[in-house]
Amino acid sequence: MIDISTYGRLPFLSERQQPLVSIVIPAYRAATFIRETLDSVFAQTYPNLEVILVNDGSPDTAQLEAAIRSYGDRLIYIRRENGGPAAARNTAIRAAQGKYIACLDSDDLYLPWHVTSLVQLLEQHSLDLVYCDSYIEKNRVRVARAFEQQPQNLPITFEKLLTEECSVTTSAVVASRQAVLDAGLFDEKYRRCEDFDLWLRMCYRGARIDVLPVVGIVHRMLPDGLAADGYLLKRAQIEIHEKVLATMLVSAEQRGLIQKLIVRIEGLCQFDLVKSYLREARYTEAATAAGRAATLLQDQRSRRVLLAVRIAPWITRRILLAQDIRLRRARIDKEISGNA
Repeated sequence: MIDISTYGRLPFLSERQQPLVSIVIPAYRAATFIRETLDSVFAQTYPNLEVILVNDGSPDTAQLEAAIRSYGDRLIYIRRENGGPAAARNTAIRAAQGKYIACLDSDDLYLPWHVTSLVQLLEQHSLDLVYCDSYIEKNRVRVARAFEQQPQNLPITFEKLLTEECSVTTSAVVASRQAVLDAGLFDEKYRRCEDFDLWLRMCYRGARIDVLPVVGIVHRMLPDGLAADGYLLKRAQIEIHEKVLATMLVSAEQRGLIQKLIVRIEGLCQFDLVKSYLREARYTEAATAAGRAATLLQDQRSRRVLLAVRIAPWITRRILLAQDIRLRRARIDKEISGNA
């Protein structure tokens, strides 16, 4: 990890030393937030930027283009058929001229010093990828810091990326364009966890990755975002783990770790199904999923859930629905207090 005691005292790069950074922004249903996002980009203290926005076949194209019109030639704008965030990012990366790629989702925000601080570290430590901490925002209320929710267990290794002991937020990344190209870009087959897949491939190839434990972005969690569906996100994680087993020459120890991760995540997927089935009063399916979860996870919690669903599914459903109401009220109260 970068020594934070030196942060803020690192010498600024001279104008001659400031390499071009290409900020790549995939846009799909992005009209609502795109001006805030772009304003945060153009407020960067780093002067040598190109900004590439890729319209990924968005149904709100008319509104999006109206929103970005005033940026003029400060913005490189590309339209393409819908292919998902990986395809949109790849389109931008191929068009980019920068030494470095800075990823940014169309609803996230940069803090003013983000690019400057990460480029300094990339240049001074000859790194291939650096990421930072982020504020997590829900309904325009900052609810946490990413590294508080998920502390980073450094140094960053292939195994720690697999286990998410080191977890990279895509909008928090600035990386060598060549290192991204060498790793094969984002895999366009995936619409979720495509970033996780790329970081794994880069690390596997020996990319030098580090983290700056300072907040540099605001990461917005939207209810209709691709990461909002926990079940589909877990299924995508399993696909990535299976891809690693199929395509990388991993050690026996790494293979065993990945197989354990697949079993665990599958068990958690079954837990998600238990909740979904209970909410719909589909008690037989809930009991089946609970049995699978207990078999896979082999822990006390899953066994207790299985027992409850088998003996008193209707009571278990009422408890779950009551929990849903309490969580919803708590979320609303937090939003109200945050906006006060």
